[in-house]
Amino acid sequence: MTHYPDLTVEKIGHTALITLGNPPANTWNRDNLAGLTRLIRDLNADREIYSLVLTGEGDKFFSAGADLNQFASGDKTAALEIAMLFGEAFETLSAFRGVTIAAINGYAMGGGLEWALACDIRIAEEHAVMALPEASVGLLPCAGGTQNLPWLVGEGRAKRMILCGERVDAAEALRIGLVEEVVPRAEGRDAALRLAGKVDRQSPSSIAACKALIQGARHAPPAANLIHERERFARLFDTADQKEGVNAFLEKRPANWKNA
Repeated sequence: MTHYPDLTVEKIGHTALITLGNPPANTWNRDNLAGLTRLIRDLNADREIYSLVLTGEGDKFFSAGADLNQFASGDKTAALEIAMLFGEAFETLSAFRGVTIAAINGYAMGGGLEWALACDIRIAEEHAVMALPEASVGLLPCAGGTQNLPWLVGEGRAKRMILCGERVDAAEALRIGLVEEVVPRAEGRDAALRLAGKVDRQSPSSIAACKALIQGARHAPPAANLIHERERFARLFDTADQKEGVNAFLEKRPANWKNA
């Protein structure tokens, strides 16, 4: 059985619940970052998995980000290795074909927030606190934070958080668009699983196509992607899910998706 350091996986229907448990603050290191990359790739190959829910162990930390002991020596080569592992892990997560939901159950700091930013949807518990404080220790967000945060909250607010070190609580995160929902303490995981359950009613083939188009808007103007909409629409007619979806609707029955 494949081992993913500090990560536990529970399959609930078509959802994989991934929990990071590296006490006391659920930090990231070489081993668990490499493990996350392997895990996401394995789940991407599992056609029975349509969505991922990601959370932290305990009730205080979603993740405090990188273990700073890794950078104490000032070794530039070692630091670059960690940065590359962060990038590979979170970019692999972002590219997962299905829906990814972060259940932010406490502090999400630095690489911990970047982990959530790599997801499609973020649900925060009411006591959660979020920040990208890397500049306060002579570093910078190197796992997508400088790119993903302004996409969600706008350049000005992203600069306040990254350049001025501002933290935001759950209510403020909801107001500025950093998270999509706030729930009471200890209810984040269940709220995320309920939302993931809604994904089961959607065609996984359609979800993969729609997600690629939505995220493509980050890299090209709408005019460049409009033709891809039509192309991907037509390609869905090569899938079993398209035929099943239309016929299930006409026959007034639930669809039986094959993710094929």
